Amino acid sequence: MTYGLIGLGLIGGSLAINLRKNEPDCFLMAVSHSPETCRKAYEKGIIDFICDGPEDPRFSQCNMIFLCAPAEENISVLPKLRQVLSATCLLTDVGSVKSPIHEAVSNLGLSAQFIGGHPMAGSEKSGLENATDHLFENAYYVLTPTREVSPDRVEQLRTFILSLKAIPLILDPAEHDFITAAISHLPHVVAASLVNTVHELDSEQEHMKTIAAGGFRDITRIASCSPPMWESICVENSSNISRVMDTFLDQMIAARDHMCSGDGGYIYHMFERSRDYRNSFSFASNGPVKSTFRIYCDVIDESGAIATVATILAVHSISLKNISIVHNRAYEQGALSIEFYDRKAMKKAVSLLRHHRYTIWENE
Repeated sequence: MTYGLIGLGLIGGSLAINLRKNEPDCFLMAVSHSPETCRKAYEKGIIDFICDGPEDPRFSQCNMIFLCAPAEENISVLPKLRQVLSATCLLTDVGSVKSPIHEAVSNLGLSAQFIGGHPMAGSEKSGLENATDHLFENAYYVLTPTREVSPDRVEQLRTFILSLKAIPLILDPAEHDFITAAISHLPHVVAASLVNTVHELDSEQEHMKTIAAGGFRDITRIASCSPPMWESICVENSSNISRVMDTFLDQMIAARDHMCSGDGGYIYHMFERSRDYRNSFSFASNGPVKSTFRIYCDVIDESGAIATVATILAVHSISLKNISIVHNRAYEQGALSIEFYDRKAMKKAVSLLRHHRYTIWENE
């Protein structure tokens, strides 16, 4: 099999690494806006050939091409790629908004060979240097086939996604965009707005910033996202985000009005309803907002306490993403916050530390 990639960032790079791992004999060609990125990928043996651009005739040899650049760039390269695209080649993308690229594909007459794709996986870090062979494991990978594409091609891509250890999910493009507006796009807007609210209301001494608890950091973590990427997403999916935001604003206004009128019953029911619904969620699979794998450990304030915990974990080859003292424990239990890169490491650490008689709380 011969594969092509337009873009070698976190997603494109991780796809390439997986292809190299799962199909050692495949041929990989790629192009990126950064020649240096392509050079590094070639030197590491991740790709076999660096193309000159999306119009490079060598792309005509591909059985499958992944569009892994930013959404606008994916759309802009389509006319050039169309000039060299083989009729038997399956074309897919990895963008988080599907309707615009489906419209572009239709206008170019490529619908019979295009399947939209959205791997609901990511990282707070970006770029090829952070690409991994396990980025997609247990993550939903949404497919949005066109009406014209054959079932055989859908099955071909679905089988490929399963090889990534991801979970394929087929949706209509419009439904996908409405769903992601609610569970991914709006949360990013809310997180950014909440952080900016605190920034605006904080004193010159920045006391709010100083004592912000772990709970605040958790719900606003996604505000530390890529501004260019989220500018693009919000503009492209503005109608769906606006529709979801209207419902959210209605909820906020109702909460404010009932709170100010002293309606404790409404407030109680609001939190009870949200708790019950949130507790019904399954977190066995990754969603569009990357999970935080954090535990809290009760330790005594004495010399070497943190080092002892870190050593126990290090001896058992458990990598830590972050370890810190929790100074504001209004919403957390345990004096030590420990964050991991994945759920497997977190669960192993919980078992290990409890075996050493530490009291542990899991952040689920």
